Amino acid sequence: MAISQTTNGVANGAAVSTPVQPAELDASKVVVTLAQELKPIPPATELKFGQVMTDHMMVVSYDPVNGWSTPEIKPYGPLALDPASSCFQYATNVFEGMKAYVGPDGKPRLFRPNKNMDRMAMSAGRVALPPFDTNELLKLIRRLVAIEQRWIPTQKGHSLYIRPTIIGTRSSLGVAASDSAVLYVICSPTGPYFRTGARPINLLAVNETVRAWPGGTGGYKLALNYAPTFKPQQYAAKLGYDQCLWLLGEKITEAGAMNFFVVVQREDGVAECTHHPHQTWTCSRPPLDGTILPGVTRDSILALATAHPSRMVLPNLPTSLRLHVSERELTMPELSAWAADGRLLEAFGVGTAVVVAAVGRIGYQGKDIVLPTHEGGLGPVGRALYERITEIQDGKFQWEDWSVVCE
Repeated sequence: MAISQTTNGVANGAAVSTPVQPAELDASKVVVTLAQELKPIPPATELKFGQVMTDHMMVVSYDPVNGWSTPEIKPYGPLALDPASSCFQYATNVFEGMKAYVGPDGKPRLFRPNKNMDRMAMSAGRVALPPFDTNELLKLIRRLVAIEQRWIPTQKGHSLYIRPTIIGTRSSLGVAASDSAVLYVICSPTGPYFRTGARPINLLAVNETVRAWPGGTGGYKLALNYAPTFKPQQYAAKLGYDQCLWLLGEKITEAGAMNFFVVVQREDGVAECTHHPHQTWTCSRPPLDGTILPGVTRDSILALATAHPSRMVLPNLPTSLRLHVSERELTMPELSAWAADGRLLEAFGVGTAVVVAAVGRIGYQGKDIVLPTHEGGLGPVGRALYERITEIQDGKFQWEDWSVVCE
């Protein structure tokens, strides 16, 4: 919606008004107000995922007349929202998960942040939230991370978790898209996501309830995708499992909030690192079917596994070991058959929070599919991928442009 605020000409004796477009998001206008009193930083050993917030946050708002406001980096605190806001009534909430690390040069850095920005814009578009310039948002995130650098843990397996969020703030109960929004970024120092140590996580295969379906919203990072998983997760925990393995019929979609991988011994002796859904890393790449979140870690796993050993050798894997990487549908009967034949070598979940997490057993139809055990939890392929990704994240291994310094 544009309004006439200025005149720049005369036609037939009448002033001609020039429409003023809503302002774009502009990181150069950010106003920084630093906290007068800084919080104490807990010891790294006491950090639990998402429970401690840093000193500052970034906030910027959008309204249909003025567009994006002046961004602010200010002390962390509550937001004031109308109870009728769209985010409360119709779940117009989108978020991302990113991490910051400190490199050997002492500078904070982000891991493939442009991937997060692209996905956030895509998710916001899915629920018709106001558009924003992802490059400008990334500039604001880098500025915030630079300010919060003291919060970034340096211990292995630790990082500063970053949660960019955009919420609809249209204050009306009418069922319609939100033409107003608040975009904010908060940060939290974190240790390992699962406190199982070297013990792999256990999954309960669930198809009585589904996380996502074709044509739905499973391929977008929307808050509304998460709440319906809490009840099944509680049930899985009562049975002694850590997470749910989400099925659609017999087809595997995701593991908890992670993408799911298996390593299978092929009949020709080649280890096959397989993900899903209907894609292949040979000649064709059919589109995602909407049930899988296109994870940044997932994409990184596929790229690194594909690069071994021709472009880069993964840690502690012999160059003679060839990984045939494929993306295709996986089903529980397949997993059961591979396990029975002794060909199911590894299974692991991947995601920003967890990086790579080994799977020890999968409950399915009243029985457990038990994976081979490995010292340290992860198998050789999962371990190699974890080590290489964390080396890139920490700035200790240079790979393409995946590590972005915050200055």
